[in-house]
Formats: sequence, structure tokens, C-alpha cells
Amino acid sequence: MIEVKRALISVSDKKGIVDFARTLEKAGVEIISTGGTYAKLSEAGIKVKKVDELTGFPEMMDGRVKTLHPMVHGGILADRNKKEHMDEIDAAGILPIDMVVVNLYPFKETISKLDVTLEDAIENIDIGGPTMIRSAAKNNGSVAVIVDPGDYQKISDELEKNSGKLSGDTLFSLAVKAFQHTCEYDSVIFEYLGKRTPQYKVGTFSQNLDLKFEKIQDLRYGENPHQKAAYYRSSLAGKDTIVNSVQLQGKELSYNNILDTNAAFFIVKEFAEPCVSVIKHNNPCGAAIGNSIAEAYQRAYECDPVSAFGSVVASNMKWTKEAAGLLSDNYVEVLIAPDFDQEALKIHLEKPNLRILKIDFDLKANIDRISSDGFLLNNKDLKSIDGGMIIQDLDEGTDNREQMKVVTKIQPTEAQWKDLLFGWQIVKNVKSNAIVLTADGSTVGVGVGQMSRIDAAKLAVNKSSGRCKGSIMASDAFFPFKDVAELAAQNGILAIIQPGGSVNDEETIETCDKYRIPMVFTGKRHFKH
Repeated sequence: MIEVKRALISVSDKKGIVDFARTLEKAGVEIISTGGTYAKLSEAGIKVKKVDELTGFPEMMDGRVKTLHPMVHGGILADRNKKEHMDEIDAAGILPIDMVVVNLYPFKETISKLDVTLEDAIENIDIGGPTMIRSAAKNNGSVAVIVDPGDYQKISDELEKNSGKLSGDTLFSLAVKAFQHTCEYDSVIFEYLGKRTPQYKVGTFSQNLDLKFEKIQDLRYGENPHQKAAYYRSSLAGKDTIVNSVQLQGKELSYNNILDTNAAFFIVKEFAEPCVSVIKHNNPCGAAIGNSIAEAYQRAYECDPVSAFGSVVASNMKWTKEAAGLLSDNYVEVLIAPDFDQEALKIHLEKPNLRILKIDFDLKANIDRISSDGFLLNNKDLKSIDGGMIIQDLDEGTDNREQMKVVTKIQPTEAQWKDLLFGWQIVKNVKSNAIVLTADGSTVGVGVGQMSRIDAAKLAVNKSSGRCKGSIMASDAFFPFKDVAELAAQNGILAIIQPGGSVNDEETIETCDKYRIPMVFTGKRHFKH
């Protein structure tokens, strides 16, 4: 065990620090501090010494240099079990420091601000803090290092119980947490600055992939009850992401709930009009736009009411009382939206198990972002494989009609173009092979996850229950044969959108010309596995 006689306190997050310092003062611990922490402790009436009194040097360069001094690090790093270390610091007039209480400049909070500049970010890179933390953690046999305000009470209790002493086990566990703290801090800095250097910029992948996530919670189980699972947040996750949504009501989210909620909101966030998606097993069983959220929900639900049982529903705009009334008779697992009418929430209170999530999402800002000429694929899609991981750009954004080509003699009407573009936006969110049928801004049939494209098309037609007549067809990849075009003609489908690129494209085009079905080639595939 070590006895704590002298502590150095320098914290950015000052939550709980006054009470903890009072505990140390009561135990007879000499307290040394810096800058804002010194001011806060002094104002609270705690006896505290400035660090420059210890070093004999004033803080310099706007506080960039204040603790980087042998009087500080010699006192931290001296191994109390080595006589030569203690003789050296004694000869140099260095006093041992038995406890370091430090947390770091708010770099993550700074870069999360919309108007942050590179200069602001760099100024919030802590140097002295991580150095003290690492010094103390390295010398954990002699020094306690505390980086988490949540540990103050536990340490206070142990000091009181053991007459000002801490056990070796406590010192070691604090050191492990300290190294985790500095590791995560540096990784956030690397990820932020790395995007601004050639070898790490958007569109390239670094030689070594270092990912840092913090646990949100353990989950009851994974996809199935026999699988353990946990929920994590990326260190750079924005406020408008699923992981930062707030749960307003309902049971704890499950593994499958989280996956489906993510898939549901990914669809609606790229539409400027009121849009609702209904997701089951990571696929849309319905999606629609409308003049209101209530209308969009009703149309999305009607695409496949049977599959919608136990689904996840996402809205890109405020969830209204009218929409809540329509949903109230249906069994839904999760509902997510940027905002909610209070009347809507009152209606949903009748179903306390319904999980309701509010996401801090600015629709206009997102649409402006993905519609701009400078739009970049910043987000990454990660998938684990046995022994490793594969990573790619996320398939996000909208495709430009101007870059598409009508390959048939007959042109789509403007009304057909609207449905073609709507269907094309939906089909990229459907597991391959995928066929989506849409009419008037709503899905009417979805064929998902088939091994052959003709089977996906047949499934979409069957799911439509006759509503395929007068609809358009969207396919996530090219038609290998003319059979899908013939199926479309037989079922009254009026137009087709697909990537093109098959060796049999001419045969498919001839079939569409024969039945006077306009067909658009996008030149872009949207596989989803």
C-alpha cells in the first residue's frame, strides 16, 4: 500500500473535484494545482499550491507549458522502492507526488462543433496532461493516477478506510484505466487529423486500422438468445447518429432492434419530402413519401401489412398526432424520428413496451450536404469476417438523373421519372438480389435477398397483390437475361430503372421496346450483402 501525502490536480472536467479535494485536504494531503483548477479549488476555500511554486517557472505560452518540468515528473516517476531514485530526487530538491488527478482538454467536444476550425482543434490537444497520466500510470507501484471523476468516491472511501493509504490492486486498476484514457484520446486526435493528410484522407484506407469505440451498454443477447452482445459508440459519432439518439419510452433495445432502426432511418434521412420507412429484418417491407408524415406512414404500412407486424418505423420529420393514431393499432417494436408532438407521445403511452427514439437530426442540412457538388463519402461500412474485417465507403447519397441514360425508344413521363428515382433510392437499401416496385411515391412490392434476379422480380410481383399494374420497377443490378423485362410486361409494369452493363443488354432493350416500356440505365450498381 502507498500513503498519499501529496497530490497534483489538473482537470478539464471539474465535476466533483471540489468535494474530492476536500477529502484529500481532510486527510492531510498537500494539494498542488494549475490554472482553472487552482482557481476553482481556491474559491472553494481549499488550501492549494500553484504548480509554478513547485517548479519555480511560470506557466508559459498560454498554458502550453506548465507541468512539463523535472520538479513535476521527477516527483511522479521516482520509484519509492529504489533508494537511488529517492536519493536523486532528494539531492535535486524534488518532492514525491503520490497522486495525479488529471483529465484532458475536451478535444472530442471541440471537434463535434459545427463551426470548429483546425486551429481550434489543435489548441485543444493536451500535452502536459497525457504526459503526467502516463508517468503516473507507469509508476503505478508508487503513484495513484485518477482520470475518471466516477472514481472519486471509491478512492475517497478507500483512503478513509485505510488511514490515507491505497492498495496495490487499486493502483494497478487505476493505471490500466489511465492508459485506456490516453489511448482513446490519441485515437480521436488521429482520426480527426488523419482525414486531412494524403495517406489517410477520404477515399483512401490506411495500412493499419485502429478503431476506438466506447460501450453504451451490454445487450440481453445478440441475434439469438444464445449469443452474447454489447452496443458501442464510435469516438467520433456525430449527434445525428443512431448511437446518440435518446430513448423516450419503452423496453431496452435489442441487438436486432438496433440494426433495424439503423436501416430504417438510413432510408428516410435522404428524402426532402415527408418520408417513412417500415423495416423488418433489415429490409424495407414498405417505404413512402407523402404530403404529411401520417400519409407517408399509412402508404408505407399498406405496402405489406403482414410483414409490418413487429417492425421498426422511421420518420424523417416530426412524428405527429395523426401518424400516432394510425400506428396505434399496429404492433411496432421501435419508432424513431427527429421530434414528436406531445399529443403523439401521449397516444403511444398506451403501449409502454414501444421503444421510442428521438434523434438530433437536421433534415435540411443533410439534404444540402448530399445534394452538393462537393459531397464526399465520409462514412465507412465495416463488416467482420473470420479473423478480420472488411471496410468500404458507405453507399450513401442520391444519384443524379442527368447522369442516367434512357436506352429505349420511348421516354419515361415526368410522373414515371419521379417513381423511377424514388424506387432507385429505395432499392439500394434492400438486400441483393433486389427488385422494388413503386407507384406514386410508395413501394407496392419488394423482392429481397434472392439468389436469382427473376426470383426477386417474381417475389416483388407476388408481394404487390396486384398493385404492380401501373408501377415502375427498380433493380439494384443489371438484368442478366430478358426474362425480368418480360415478367414486367406481363404484369403491367410501366417503366424500369437498372444499372445496365450485361452482355444481354441489347436483348433486354429490344424486349422493352417491343412492349413500349421505357428503361433507364443508371450506370451504377447498388448491391447490398
